[in-house]
Amino acid sequence: MTLRSFQGKTPQLGDRVFVDASAVVIGDVEIGSDSSVWPLVTIRGDMHRIRIGARTSIQDGSVLHITHAGPFNADGFPLTIGDEVTVGHKVLLHGCTIGSRILVGMGSIVMDGAVIEDEVILGAGSVVPPGKVLASGHLYVGSPARQVRALTDKERSFFSYTAGNYVKLQAQHRAEADQA
Repeated sequence: MTLRSFQGKTPQLGDRVFVDASAVVIGDVEIGSDSSVWPLVTIRGDMHRIRIGARTSIQDGSVLHITHAGPFNADGFPLTIGDEVTVGHKVLLHGCTIGSRILVGMGSIVMDGAVIEDEVILGAGSVVPPGKVLASGHLYVGSPARQVRALTDKERSFFSYTAGNYVKLQAQHRAEADQA
């Protein structure tokens, strides 16, 4: 694992967290229990905090960063991600708030001050502009992201299913790493 302190802040990991050896986690970062950080992910809490909930998967090549406090934004924007979130491959999350039970599709970008409420699917390649709010219970797609329809019950059940699947997979990776 590549966990690096910055300005006296060291990443904090909950129980049974898997961080791939090629990932980089820096500074004021907390990751909840049973979560996973996959190959080539960068999580950089160097100028503000990053909080990631339990049973959340940050997949390959994703970049997570913040917006610092300064003359153009007095408070900055931390990055907050809830529980049972699946962040797809090569996603960029920057100073935004992601609720719980969310699927962020591959290659999506969520920008400063944007909020994705609980139980949302954001389609692959979507862009959520600064400050936009995506309401709970819907599918959003496009650039800029727009609401397409309400989620089905089957889609809502997918959030816990995929979270559980990644908890099992990361446990297998941890077990193999422990044997090496």
